[in-house]
Amino acid sequence: MQKNLHIKKGDQVFVNTGEYKGQKGRILTIDRAKNRAIVEGVNMVSKHTKPNANNPQGGITKQEAAVHISNLNLVDPSSGEATRAGRRLNDNNKLVRYAKKSGEEIK
Repeated sequence: MQKNLHIKKGDQVFVNTGEYKGQKGRILTIDRAKNRAIVEGVNMVSKHTKPNANNPQGGITKQEAAVHISNLNLVDPSSGEATRAGRRLNDNNKLVRYAKKSGEEIK
């Protein structure tokens, strides 16, 4: 059984600690086994690539590296600030995530 996480792919998140503290970005992928996520524009690293069919020149490329999910908070859809996420039943008896600061449902 997979563990429920407070974030998922496509969410807008806020980095609350580390070198990229204060930055916001969208989640591209999540690795549930390692509890890490790749966030757009955060934790950029230089990767040395050999020449290949896609990149005949080779060289150094910048790409995102994984960040531990404990360092990420959801962004409140109404205020744009960092918030914790909760779960509750909506009107249709379906479990949905909501922002604890505003109480607004997170899509």
